[in-house]
Amino acid sequence: MVTKKICILGGTGFVGHHLVRHLAKEGYQIRLLSRHRERHRDLLVLPSVEIIDADIFNIDVLTKQFRDCDTVINLVGILNSRSHQDHEFRKVHVELAHTIVQACRRTHTRRLLHMSALNADASQGSSYYLRTKGDAESFLSATKDLDITIFRPSFIFGSGDSFINRFARILKRVPLFLPLACPDTRLAPIHVADLVSVFAHALKERKTIGQRYDLCGPRTYTLKQLVEYIASISCQKKKVVGLGDTLSRMQAFMLEFAPGKPFSMDNYRSLQTDSVCNGEFPAIFNIKPTPLEAVAPLILQDSNCVSRYPHYRSKAHR
Repeated sequence: MVTKKICILGGTGFVGHHLVRHLAKEGYQIRLLSRHRERHRDLLVLPSVEIIDADIFNIDVLTKQFRDCDTVINLVGILNSRSHQDHEFRKVHVELAHTIVQACRRTHTRRLLHMSALNADASQGSSYYLRTKGDAESFLSATKDLDITIFRPSFIFGSGDSFINRFARILKRVPLFLPLACPDTRLAPIHVADLVSVFAHALKERKTIGQRYDLCGPRTYTLKQLVEYIASISCQKKKVVGLGDTLSRMQAFMLEFAPGKPFSMDNYRSLQTDSVCNGEFPAIFNIKPTPLEAVAPLILQDSNCVSRYPHYRSKAHR
């Protein structure tokens, strides 16, 4: 099984940027499908990468773009919907998976890597996000004529993420304290570099075909512990106040109508389930997961207390 050319959907997002750069260094030819090609000039400069303006929900468009590719990678996902129902989640997570499989069949492209989410479950998922992710998983797992591997990561952190960076920005804006919904939810964040290494390894390893992998970092934290740690390394002397369930629900309801929808009822429902793995990191990938503490200070280096010490010393002529 030798993959030479890969078509990636969702490749211009956070994980996609890291994955594309990783695979380009390994010598793969990469085609990215995007709605806004010109917004991603940092990827356009990579010699083995082409970005195509494409409607990924159109079966004929996907068929055309998959035709000369050996592998398809689907990273597409949304955390929030513009409505209060599951229609948009279903379109992006479930219907797109069906369309991708149809296009793979038309073009005889057998290999498909799909990113789902930890706790995705079509019937028991606590949110629209997790149920529709689970619905797509169930469909793909039942598709036996393609060589499919499914990845189920916990929260993902790294340069350019929407987790560490988002909370650092929020902490800067609040005056004295941050009221935090669902503070006791347990998470095991995985570093994006470990995640993309898993994808790259799966391209070369036939034993991963037909498998679903839960992927977590090496340590478990409550959400409150994580936000307090982010505050400490970004010099934000703000108190993090955990909210009880009633106030958490009220916060989610109110922020659902705020610009950019920073927190929603569906996010609240997702956080009713701990995002942790039951076992060790899958041995087949030969990876020792990266601790958050080894990377977070670098992600926030512009506001990292420790990074400011040389500046302070120079000002003091020391």
